[in-house]
Amino acid sequence: MLRNPRFWQVARVIIFCLALLPFVFLLQGALLNTLGADPARELALETGRWALRMLLLSLAITPLRELTGLTGLFPLRRMLGLFALFYAVLHFIVYMVFLLALRWSEIGSDILERPYITVGFVALLILAAMGVTSTKAMMRRLGPRWKQLHQLVYMAAMLALLHLLWILRTDLFDAVFYGTILFLLLVYRLVTRLKKRRTRAARRQAV
Repeated sequence: MLRNPRFWQVARVIIFCLALLPFVFLLQGALLNTLGADPARELALETGRWALRMLLLSLAITPLRELTGLTGLFPLRRMLGLFALFYAVLHFIVYMVFLLALRWSEIGSDILERPYITVGFVALLILAAMGVTSTKAMMRRLGPRWKQLHQLVYMAAMLALLHLLWILRTDLFDAVFYGTILFLLLVYRLVTRLKKRRTRAARRQAV
């Protein structure tokens, strides 16, 4: 069943709907005023958390595909990456509109002068660049540079995690939890890269 293309077509639709559910619930909470005493802060925190969750899920796709051999997982990486961008953009919109009331000079000074805003904004820019270049046409146009650009996803994840850590200074559970996941993903990436290098070196020696 897991090798059936039809199964993965249905799975992609289901995962798309599940990834959209947090937005629906947050929108409902905002409209019904059920987000607590400070709804703007709650919206900012939750959209930020979901951006990081989607980003980590997208990063987990490659290890899962390599460990299981399930090629049907591959398209989910792009979908989840775009959802990470979607929630990151929502996070930034909430910050601009509800927390700073579109005071552009204050937004600009925050980005330049407040480190936790700066790292979050840089992470957003990286995700935006990756989202814009995620199509097959852009992949062909950029050539080898496409891979170099998309390797920045780990930097975006680390910056997003640092942004979260800075905001939740007194509540570190989330940061530690997501940080552990990111650390394991980075270790896996490093180990597989070293194995590939050794394999290539062994092949060159055998020639």
